[in-house]
Amino acid sequence: MKEVAEPIKMSETGAEVFPLREAHSLVSDLMTPNPWIYWADFLFNIIVAWAAFITALTSPLFSLWQIAAYTVAVFTVYRSAIFIHELVHLKKGSFKIFRLVWNCTCGIPFMIPSFTYDGVHNEHHKRDIYGTFQDGEYVPFATRKPIEMVSYVLLSFLLPALLVIRFLLLTPLSYLIPPLRKVVWERASSLTIDPGYKRPENAIRNDHNWRQQELAAFLLALAVISLVLLDVLSYAVLILWYLIAVMVFILNSLRTLAAHAYRNPGAESMTHAEQYLDSINVPGNPLITPLWAPVGLRFHATHHLFMSMPYHNLGKAQRRLVTGLSDNTLYLTTMRNSLWDALTRIWQESAQSSTSDMQKSTHDNP
Repeated sequence: MKEVAEPIKMSETGAEVFPLREAHSLVSDLMTPNPWIYWADFLFNIIVAWAAFITALTSPLFSLWQIAAYTVAVFTVYRSAIFIHELVHLKKGSFKIFRLVWNCTCGIPFMIPSFTYDGVHNEHHKRDIYGTFQDGEYVPFATRKPIEMVSYVLLSFLLPALLVIRFLLLTPLSYLIPPLRKVVWERASSLTIDPGYKRPENAIRNDHNWRQQELAAFLLALAVISLVLLDVLSYAVLILWYLIAVMVFILNSLRTLAAHAYRNPGAESMTHAEQYLDSINVPGNPLITPLWAPVGLRFHATHHLFMSMPYHNLGKAQRRLVTGLSDNTLYLTTMRNSLWDALTRIWQESAQSSTSDMQKSTHDNP
């Protein structure tokens, strides 16, 4: 999708204007994905991930080898899984073999086939949907009580089990009970952060073979659990899978909380400028930051400016925009120093909002 090179305004009066045309000219040569980078990055990480999984599985319990292997598995599985975000933004119909390999080696084994994000995330980038009640990837945490953010992170402990239930049990049941198919599609087939999200029937972009992906996830879950029950595989396989998946979801939940300011209550849509300024960049340390925000997601605000830009060019775009814009004031407002800085800010805003609401309630009801 080609970005529209026109100024975006902070307000209806246009008192402050973000130089989008100038920004686009600075990065226009960075929009083409390099397949070699995608393949090398993903294959390296998924191979290391499964090697670390086997090492952790076969190492003595709580040994240094097992702890090290588990740690490596978490970060490499996490990086591999986050490629689901790139699959959404790649040109429609492209990278077909890459998508298939990703699903077979990562998406389906971890119960997150690519159709669960395809279409759903595209809605998140639409100007009339971002930040509204229709956006499944947006919850106005900054305007709510901090406990809601805590609950969101703690949900990570349940998600792996819920995903297994969705594919192992709900898939066959939905074919036996036809009305359940619609419910499963709308309520249990999307990777979102809003539990009330209802997936539209046409929220699909590339993965029109989603039924085959669903069947593959069902068959794999059935095979693994059957082999465990028959003592062919150890229960440790499921335990290790669960522990890795939980930690991956925890990391991703923290990254998600640091991805936006989450200030829009949801009743009204936001302008392009407001959407950009509601997003966060955390350039951070080039070695440490990509561990919790892999595959370019530490440049999330830049990604929202140019959503079709491949992840491997976002860092270069970030540097060009910081040094090349004639006025980078607005661009720099999206910057955070670290994950801690981003989380602290949204926590403080949430706490202040809760305090204000309590004071207002007390004032209105003396």
